[in-house]
Amino acid sequence: MSSDYLLKAEGVSKAFPGVQALTKVNFKLRRGEIHSLMGENGAGKSTIIKVLTGVHRKDEGRFFLEDKEIELTSPQSAQEAGISTVYQEVNLCENLSVAENIFIGREPMKNGQINWKEIIKRSEEILSERLDIHIDVTKILSSYSTAIQQMVAIARAVDISKGVLILDEPTSSLDKNEVQQLFRVMRNLKEEGMGIIFVSHFLEQVYEISDKITVLRNGHFIGEYETEKLSRTELVSKMIGREWGADSNQKNHQKTPVNEELFLKGMDLGRRGMINPFDLEMHKGEVLGLAGLLGSGRTEIAKLIFGIDKADQGVLYIGNEKIRSMNPRTAITKGLSFCPEDRKVEGIVNDLTIRENIILGLQTKRGLFHYIPMKEQKKIAQKYIDLLRIKTPSMEQRIDNLSGGNQQKVILARWLATDPKLLILDEPTRGIDVGSKMEIRKLILELAAEGITILFISAELEETVACCDRIIVLRDRNKIGELQGDEMVESKIMDMMAEGDDGVEARHA
Repeated sequence: MSSDYLLKAEGVSKAFPGVQALTKVNFKLRRGEIHSLMGENGAGKSTIIKVLTGVHRKDEGRFFLEDKEIELTSPQSAQEAGISTVYQEVNLCENLSVAENIFIGREPMKNGQINWKEIIKRSEEILSERLDIHIDVTKILSSYSTAIQQMVAIARAVDISKGVLILDEPTSSLDKNEVQQLFRVMRNLKEEGMGIIFVSHFLEQVYEISDKITVLRNGHFIGEYETEKLSRTELVSKMIGREWGADSNQKNHQKTPVNEELFLKGMDLGRRGMINPFDLEMHKGEVLGLAGLLGSGRTEIAKLIFGIDKADQGVLYIGNEKIRSMNPRTAITKGLSFCPEDRKVEGIVNDLTIRENIILGLQTKRGLFHYIPMKEQKKIAQKYIDLLRIKTPSMEQRIDNLSGGNQQKVILARWLATDPKLLILDEPTRGIDVGSKMEIRKLILELAAEGITILFISAELEETVACCDRIIVLRDRNKIGELQGDEMVESKIMDMMAEGDDGVEARHA
């Protein structure tokens, strides 16, 4: 009797040197279904996708496409089977036209030559009729936004696919309206009968768009669930393998008052075209949050304080010392540390090991001519691997082999090794799983309790409220006001970000 499943994976296992990435994992996808794949970083999501797309070969297990067993030995074999993938980073040629990107390597021919008229016609049909996207397909891809480039990648995948489309973190660089546009496309493809595997760290999006959820943990299949019957609390518990108490991500704003000792003070700090002049004070052991929409000036303030960008007005004090010219080297020697927003571009060094990435900050602080002995390097690396529970078979493994959450922990380890007095965290939990987010939040509170001052930036208001003692609200490169204690509620912050507040500093209005 025929099965109603479009794609099935049964008992799939995959190991890498020192790591069992998948252990007898099962997965089932129906035609006309959007199925989310959920799990912490390191749970096996990326591995199962790479096995399904032929990038990695399984060690054991079987795959079925509409009841017919298939072998996925290469990306080409996966495409021939009808499985197409769109990855988080759009993998297209920006210097070619939209139409060329859709048909590259599959160009229709006529009389021994590429049939450009057919390519343009079919590209327009795919985009307009199947994705409801109306653009000039003869224009260079780079002339379009990231969201449109994402749609072009999906158009190519849809045209290749015979029914299975995998979307791996497709919304990570899209704004709210662009996400809704993508979801409309996904629903249209679902109506056509396509089976879609959706991978995302955003719970709201998963619950909005998916019919089913499969949870993986530590390379094992935990279960398949109907989305509407699985509460978010249950999902998080299944992903992290333990119950998470209600107070684990909540800050007690009635706790002992923050130390009154002033660590850092900025007066009338600003940089033309980047952030308008603002005042800022940070106390020892305080977690100060910066809240605001994209472009409000959150990251700009962080970079100004750390000296990545130089203020062209105002004055900065660390303790009682006036800092005349701040730069990253000076910042590090003064006890400042900075975990940047984009860990892949500004944080990790791909070619180096975990150990080498961890000791980078401390080596910079000591200077190039004060080499850290290997024995001390290993001791430091192991200390923070254990402290932060970094999942790795060896400190000598390259950092780019780690999951996103574990890479983020390595960056934190790098700066903790410098014994910082101020830790600047710019989106420390972006793009990582729920379990790792909770661990990092808990660590932030522990570090503050030890007297480390923390500047915390997050686009997630719930996270900002949970972690911070005080919040500075920004809008359009202006400091709008400050909130603390019971004032720190999401609705109040959102109102201030949207409309401003009576407490706006009048000189910048």
